[in-house]
Amino acid sequence: MAQILVIDDDPTTQVILKKILKDQGHNVAVANNGLEGIRQARELRPSLIICDWLMPLIDGLEVCRQLKTDSDLANIFFILLTSRGAIEDRVHGLDNGADDFLAKPVDLNELKARVRAGLRLQQANQDLQTQKNLLEAAFSEAAEYVRSLLPAPLEGSIAIDSRFVPSQHLGGDCFDYYWLDPEYLAIYLLDVSGHGLGAALPSVSVLNMLRAQSMGDVNFYQPSHVLTALNEAFQMDSQNAKYFTIWYGVYNQTKQQLVYSSAGHPPAILLHDSTDQGIQVTHLKTTGMPIGLFPDTRFTDQRCDIDEASVLYVFSDGLYEFFQGDELWGFDAFAALLVDDRAAIEAHGLDHILNRIHTLNNQAALDDDLSLLRIRFGAS
Repeated sequence: MAQILVIDDDPTTQVILKKILKDQGHNVAVANNGLEGIRQARELRPSLIICDWLMPLIDGLEVCRQLKTDSDLANIFFILLTSRGAIEDRVHGLDNGADDFLAKPVDLNELKARVRAGLRLQQANQDLQTQKNLLEAAFSEAAEYVRSLLPAPLEGSIAIDSRFVPSQHLGGDCFDYYWLDPEYLAIYLLDVSGHGLGAALPSVSVLNMLRAQSMGDVNFYQPSHVLTALNEAFQMDSQNAKYFTIWYGVYNQTKQQLVYSSAGHPPAILLHDSTDQGIQVTHLKTTGMPIGLFPDTRFTDQRCDIDEASVLYVFSDGLYEFFQGDELWGFDAFAALLVDDRAAIEAHGLDHILNRIHTLNNQAALDDDLSLLRIRFGAS
């Protein structure tokens, strides 16, 4: 038994439609004009509405427009009752959200058939919405699980803060940092191609594998060895065509030296405030194709000394690969932001960077996943 709302200013039409629909076993409410119809629709949440096109106050087309722009009412099946038979009128009605039309004078058999068809479609839409809600709940639960795997902020002489903002519920970015022993700290960030569950699964697999150090005879103190082992384990032919970029570094706090290697990933940015020369900016990157593209890819290590009060940023390209008008904002602009806004970042942390990115991007939703690490040396 469905709830149906009839909106019509003609008493005779109201009586006829109400009797026919009640005889079919439906609950029927009646509104005398469009404003009353909108009020009752919001109160009753009917499964189907039959609404006259030509009415005082507001016409049926405006009723339809208002209801279809309300997310809570948009799935109501809306039938416009009209004497207009021109194709352009029907196109105009469909463009404004009408789901079907019923011609005046009303043919009783056609009325019953269109109502049955409309209720079937409305039920199908409800079932789809229910499945969508269940799927979104499952994705949200999975996203919380992924977030639970990411490391907590690190405090002490080396302080690390992070942000992870997927473009959907799930994303392909992942990162970790942990002590290999009391002297050596491993830091990495990876970015799997694509978005959603298909990108999140390999991302989590890599995180678990590196965290457990379960890749056979691999020297986790030597970044190029780690990337070579990952490349052997995650060839895209066996990973649903997924590949990923990664930046991996190991910091020796006694020697104050960082060894790093990268595979198609954006350079990490090292900032050091020199009294003599001002802010020194160093891009930390090595040659190497993304993980999974070619089995024989070679990876190399580079090393650099880390002065106290240096800050290292490791990030995914979602931070800077977006358009402002027709121009790509880009890596160089992001690197300049880190230098120009360093005082504000010091005061407000990574949230200042994210707020600036959202303002510059000027979109409600991100096109790509976004991850960011900030490592401060000599922080305490």
